[in-house]
Amino acid sequence: MRAEFIPLNLAVLTVSDTRTEETDTSGHLLRDALIETGHHYYDHQIVIDDIYQIRAATSQWIANSDIHGILITGGTGFHGRDSTPEAMLPLFDKTIDGFGELFRQVSFDQIGSSTIQSRCVGGLANRTVIFCLPGSNNACKTGWEHIIKPQLDNRQKPCNFVGLVTQRD
Repeated sequence: MRAEFIPLNLAVLTVSDTRTEETDTSGHLLRDALIETGHHYYDHQIVIDDIYQIRAATSQWIANSDIHGILITGGTGFHGRDSTPEAMLPLFDKTIDGFGELFRQVSFDQIGSSTIQSRCVGGLANRTVIFCLPGSNNACKTGWEHIIKPQLDNRQKPCNFVGLVTQRD
């Protein structure tokens, strides 16, 4: 008998100097994907690509024990203001080193060597799992379908993040 799916409460943060609620296609893609999977869409924000605004938005969610995970889209490249990794790495209690490595491996088949310009990072902060993705729709879809979706499914064996983020002290 297969275990019953455990839905998580997930928040989405879009990091962009130009996107609005109407033009935030990658944020909408992540929202729709997590809802379609059966998770709960807890909250969404759009912040400019600024280390302190990124940290302020995510810190509130990290401190909220009702939120199990945060999906961040944008700010992971090498352009001038791209600063999502710099904002998030100091907040992580533990990094998920394999996330960026696996994302680049999977996306190599799609975009070739351009994947080296993706600075995807992931980590755990206060038992909240956080995945930082590029801002393109294709990158968000790739990250969600190939890595994040299975890891946020308690039925994924031999391991997943669900037990780590749902067990609160």
